[in-house]
Order: sequence, then structure tokens, then C-alpha cells
Amino acid sequence: MTTPFLDTARRVIRAEAAALETLADGLDDRFRTAIDMMRACKGRVIVTGIGKSGHIAKKIAATLASTGTPAQFVHPAEASHGDLGMITAVDVVLAISNSGEAPELGNLIAYSRRFDIPLIGMTSRPESALGSQSDVILALPQLGEACGTGAVPTISTTMTLALGDALAVALMENRAFTAEHFRNFHPGGKLGAQFSRVRDLMHTGDAVPLVPEDAGMPRALDEISAKAFGVTGVIDDMGRLTGIITTGDLGRHMDGLMSLKARDVMTRAPVTIRPDDLAERAVGIMNARKINCLMVVDPVAPEMPAGLLHIHDCLRVGLG
Repeated sequence: MTTPFLDTARRVIRAEAAALETLADGLDDRFRTAIDMMRACKGRVIVTGIGKSGHIAKKIAATLASTGTPAQFVHPAEASHGDLGMITAVDVVLAISNSGEAPELGNLIAYSRRFDIPLIGMTSRPESALGSQSDVILALPQLGEACGTGAVPTISTTMTLALGDALAVALMENRAFTAEHFRNFHPGGKLGAQFSRVRDLMHTGDAVPLVPEDAGMPRALDEISAKAFGVTGVIDDMGRLTGIITTGDLGRHMDGLMSLKARDVMTRAPVTIRPDDLAERAVGIMNARKINCLMVVDPVAPEMPAGLLHIHDCLRVGLG
């Protein structure tokens, strides 16, 4: 059973979805020209707008900046009181106004014309003040608003946001923006954690528990206890990783344990990972194998130990 509230919600969502289809079908060479202009920019993309368009402009600027296109939001009213100094001759301005007649944009538009700063206008009225002054117009279809009265920005803001996302992703793909780049711009939170590499989290040097194959188990136990990971790697006389001793291995060799050598107790050919692998992949391996640690091996000489990654290192940054 539906209610008036559900009927309204579905009507709004379907209206906005249909508007996005119309927007996508109507894109033409002006979109490519805008992309070329932003690619050629030696400074930043200055995104501006007032009211609801201003809120959308802030999000577009943030998305551009986080995907490899230097960008900054400039409030048009503040621009008239000194913030025009933030805009330089090597920048590109992306001005957003559904009507194209927002008076607050006037001084910023005039400034871009006076100093020959490229201006991209995003508006539903190409004949407007913004449209007539723009070097490139990204036209929004005139489809009204989902409220039915035309007074509440809904369809227009959805199309504006989607068009901004389209610009950001097109630029990102053109720049061959990688997961590593994305992580550099998102070092915090879940996104940053997802793109962490093993090398960012692993323990190295003296912190890595290692004993030679011919070491007695008292020495191996001391190493396990001192390094506090619950394991130790085992190496041959050339320093190559040949095995690992875990608490499970200790349990399987309790009889006469202290008289044995590391080679007698270790699990041979342990599961390893490389420093450049994603830490998220390491978590997947540990979960699948029901283990808490992975020995990290040198990417050039995979028989040589380079570090150790513990599940707690991954949990600490939000993985797991």
C-alpha cells in the first residue's frame, strides 16, 4: 500500500532521473571545449555560485580538487569585497547560475572579462547575463523543478551536480588518475585506508622477528616474546626466508620442544606479501587463512624478508 508521501518521493526521484537522461543526451562539443579549457589551465578552476548553486559549486570544487584538478570555491559576494584577488590570469572560472541572472555574480564576471580569464558558464538560459559573457556555455535543459511550482531548486541542482561530476571524472580519466593519486589526496578516513599499501603499515628492520634455521627453540621463543607479534620468521644462512614459527607450530611440537631447532618446528614456504600490494589485499589473505601476520618479502628478491604486517596494523587504520 502506498501513501501520499511515497508517491511524492517516487515522483521527485523519477523526475530527477528523467532530467539526468535528458541532460546526458544533450551534451555536445561544448562539454569537450570546457574540458580542454580546464585541462589547459595553469592555475586553478575557480568555481562560484550563490544560493543553492553556491552549495553545488562548493561540492564541485571539492570533487575536482580531490581527483587531480586544482580547484577552489570563491563566494561571489565575498569576491566583490576583496576575494577577487584570489583569481589570477592563469585560472579558469566556472560560474553556476540556473537563471544566469544572479546579481552577485556581476563583479566576478566583469573581472574575468577585464583580465581575459576564461569563463565557463553553467546555466539553463544561454541568453542570460552569464550565458552572454561566457566563453563556453554548459547549458542545462529547462525542465522545471520537481516541486511543481518551480520555486524549489531540485531538478536544476541535481543536473548541475551531475554535470560537475561529469567534468571531474572526465578530467580524472584523461589524467590517468590512479588509486595511488587518490590515496595521496585522501590520507584520512576509510578512503585513505582502502588505498594504503603494505609498505605504509608494515614493520621493518630490527622490529621484524627473525631467527636462523639452526637456532634452538629457547632462542626462537625469546624472539617471539621480545617482538610481541606471536610469530618469528626463519631464515637460512643466506638470509632467505624459509619458514615461519607460529603459536600453532608450537602447539604441534610440545613434546621435546625445547630440544628442537627452528627448522624442525617451522612451517615451510609461508604465505607472504609484497610491500606494494594493497593492505586491503593483505587483510583478505589473513582473513581467508585465519592468520594474524604476513611476512613481507622484497619485490625484487622475493626470497628475502623485508618486513612484517600484523592484522592490528590494518585494524588501526580502519581496515579489517
